[in-house]
Amino acid sequence: MNRYPLWKYIVILVALLIGGLYSLPNIYGEAPAVQVSSAKPTIKVDLATQSRVEKILTDASIENTGIFFESVGNVGSIKIRFNNTDIQLRARDLLQQKLNIDQNDPNFTVALNLLSNTPSWLNAMNALPMPLGLDLRGGVYFLLQVDMKGAVQKKVTSLATDIRSQLREKSVRHQGIERGQETITISFGSMEEAEKARSVLQTSQPELNWQILPTGLTPKLVGEFKPTALKEIQDSAVK
Repeated sequence: MNRYPLWKYIVILVALLIGGLYSLPNIYGEAPAVQVSSAKPTIKVDLATQSRVEKILTDASIENTGIFFESVGNVGSIKIRFNNTDIQLRARDLLQQKLNIDQNDPNFTVALNLLSNTPSWLNAMNALPMPLGLDLRGGVYFLLQVDMKGAVQKKVTSLATDIRSQLREKSVRHQGIERGQETITISFGSMEEAEKARSVLQTSQPELNWQILPTGLTPKLVGEFKPTALKEIQDSAVK
């Protein structure tokens, strides 16, 4: 019978214990999160921004399981962790809207992310989960956001084509249709034509809220997606 010195068994046992300890972060997994960072060199993300983010979420009764401020040099970012992806998406959409007054020229980038659930005592030992690569972590979420934007733009383009045909069928004259990120704007030569178009489109395109803007001699009819319609488009993009 082969026998080994006791110290060899001790070395093997210690190696197994250390290996098991450092593999624990993979068991804890990761939680959905939202990351807020600056979109412009002149905009700083700091503790005041964190307080603002906390207030926005509190006012909307959106619960989080942790909010963290990180700074690398002069560049700061805020990460908020949530219980599930539904809350994560709600928070992302709300923060995107509240933090950026001009959606076409945003001051902040609000992105989906993942945060480790590893306890702080393991983090202090530098025990980190195994990285899964871009396409299994952040890349999936980044592509998901791109797909959602692309899906909305595709829907806007499709609706603009349909609207042009519907107005022509109803003999409603317009001076042009402009496509925005989430809106469709139609110009008219008179308020009468704008009212007539709104009456037609409120029935044929109920997924949009239609509002007339009396801008001088060329009133505009603006159609903006209802939240439920955007949710359906985003759900379709995920599928």
